[in-house]
Amino acid sequence: MPSDAPAGSPSSEEPPPRLIEHLRLEVGAWPPRGHLQVVANPRRGRPGWDGRIAPVVGVVTPAGDAVIGVAPDLAGPVARRAADVDLDGLLPDVARLIGRRGVAGLGVFRWSTMPAPLPDAGVWVPSDDRRLPDWLRPFGGQVLVVLDDDRYVAGVGIKRHDAAGHELAVGTEEGARGRGLARRLVAQAARRVLAEGAVPTYLHARDNVASARAADAAGFPDRGWSVVGFFPTGGG
Repeated sequence: MPSDAPAGSPSSEEPPPRLIEHLRLEVGAWPPRGHLQVVANPRRGRPGWDGRIAPVVGVVTPAGDAVIGVAPDLAGPVARRAADVDLDGLLPDVARLIGRRGVAGLGVFRWSTMPAPLPDAGVWVPSDDRRLPDWLRPFGGQVLVVLDDDRYVAGVGIKRHDAAGHELAVGTEEGARGRGLARRLVAQAARRVLAEGAVPTYLHARDNVASARAADAAGFPDRGWSVVGFFPTGGG
């Protein structure tokens, strides 16, 4: 895991009940039973928040115990392989085992129940607002954006996976970076998610230093948790 987390981050903090509920839905079971548990999760065979199917999703605790949820029609080969190897041995084989072109890998998994008390930075607008960039449109509902002279400069979309867990995604135009907008937007969006009764989560690549810094500043510490994702390539 990255070493970007501030000193004293609660790496062993237990997840709140609503996050456990989200994990049970998102990966198919929680907590892990054993070091590496593969489960057939019907959700992995259905379109997600953006209409796409993510056939493999997992979460790993700081102790290295993992639950990997796989679409039911693909889970058998993955589970059999997991009985013989650890997570590092399983990930390179996932694409072959599920018969898809792509790469399985690890990212950082964060959540917050106490976002940083930063001032609000944005306004909520419909996701089909003409001023928004294409990446924000699939989120549906409202998105949180910063407008500069009626021009988009930064925004957050909410991936509403289920009623218990909502994932935040943030982006800032190059010319507006360095102003602390991402951290303020993430904290502001997290407060709304919590007010709606869900737990906000924040995922990013391990080498994305800028995203890690924004998450830390917004009140999403790196507790040593990881997310397992499958990233299709080549249209297969």
